[in-house]
Amino acid sequence: MDLFLQETKQPKNFKDLPLAVRMRPVTLDELFGQEHILGKGKLLRRAIEADRLSSLILFGPPGSGKTSLAWCIAKMTRANYVAINATTSNVEELRKVISGAKLAARDNQKKTILFIDEIHRFNKAQQDVLLPDVEEGRLILIGATVHNPYFSLTSALLSRSIVCELKALEQPELLKIIDNALKDKDRGLGNIKVKADKKALNFLAKICEGDARRALASLELGVLTTPAAQDGYVNFDLEVAQESIQKKAVVYDRDEDGHYDTASAFIKSMRGSDPDAAIYWLAKMLYAGEDPRFICRRICILAAEDVGNADPMALVLANAASQICEFVGMPEARIPLAQAVIYVSCAPKSNASYMAIEKATQDIKEGKVQEVPDYLKDANYNGAEKLGHGIGYKYAHDYPGHFVKQKYTRKKVRYYEPTNIGYEAKIKERLDKLAAKSAASQGVS
Repeated sequence: MDLFLQETKQPKNFKDLPLAVRMRPVTLDELFGQEHILGKGKLLRRAIEADRLSSLILFGPPGSGKTSLAWCIAKMTRANYVAINATTSNVEELRKVISGAKLAARDNQKKTILFIDEIHRFNKAQQDVLLPDVEEGRLILIGATVHNPYFSLTSALLSRSIVCELKALEQPELLKIIDNALKDKDRGLGNIKVKADKKALNFLAKICEGDARRALASLELGVLTTPAAQDGYVNFDLEVAQESIQKKAVVYDRDEDGHYDTASAFIKSMRGSDPDAAIYWLAKMLYAGEDPRFICRRICILAAEDVGNADPMALVLANAASQICEFVGMPEARIPLAQAVIYVSCAPKSNASYMAIEKATQDIKEGKVQEVPDYLKDANYNGAEKLGHGIGYKYAHDYPGHFVKQKYTRKKVRYYEPTNIGYEAKIKERLDKLAAKSAASQGVS
């Protein structure tokens, strides 16, 4: 069983392992991010520190720390640690691991942590093999997946596990991980003289989109393949960073002009009905690592403000793209985003709805606020009739065409001016007909 029950000690070829593997944390304090589940006083952290952890299912994007957290737990609990990948494993291997875990518990009074990467790949029969020993606590299962486990794992396995979602790491957290790797002499690159340019590190942290494994792999590749200068230092500059990750830097800072200027060009291109330009600015923002949610908000706002009722489907499609992006994620989310951008760009334009709310808001700011007419006030309570509320209200559906002339404000107002463009032309036609009908009616207040 030695093949399967490996203690969590460094292997002989440790220095030959990838930097991301060597830099795996051994304490929770070395694990950056995931404060929502690992912060001081959080349930998962308390369970780990008290060595009272039951089985655990971790799901989140690549490089967010699922494997690192499992390794950290094993190191802290001094348990045997067995790691397998569900894409290459089978029931026979699972049974051998379980058998070894029973021997370790009986002979050495030692726990076994079984880490299963891509656990969503296991079918129901394979998942069921784990159930008895997970339930009895003979085996601590830590499963990792990039998929929502509630869709891919059996309810029986989920009910016996703590399910935790890991978030993509933020840029400051990635910078700390990179900095630690550059300084650590035992596990990292600390024995190599490196002059790391701040712009290069920021670029790396941003372009990796929360993936620590990708950031460390690119850092290691750049440092180890760049010849040292005459002063003996390896210059890890922006050019090296771009080469190491095979992606060029784009002048785009989320907090400065690059961000706002590009977003402005993006919005104005859609408003100006230029789908090609809009797609270009979309591609630039996504390439530079812009948050897709920011882009979704811009598209939705423009669909309402600049397309409006000229094509009501524009807002529907923009909202659909926003929701799809949330559960699809990048890079596939770029496809529904592109569809929404092109639709909104090509749609007929009208800002009549936007101008209507602007005018109404200005009236309220500058003029006397109108009181609600008594016959329009709420009459769904005892005593309303005594106050005269609701008396005289004309229910539109009781009249031909489901319309009746009636004042809905004390002072006549006019804010919405529909255009003759797109679907709004039909709205204008209907409103004009209703106005003509009102003018022709007799004895209507």
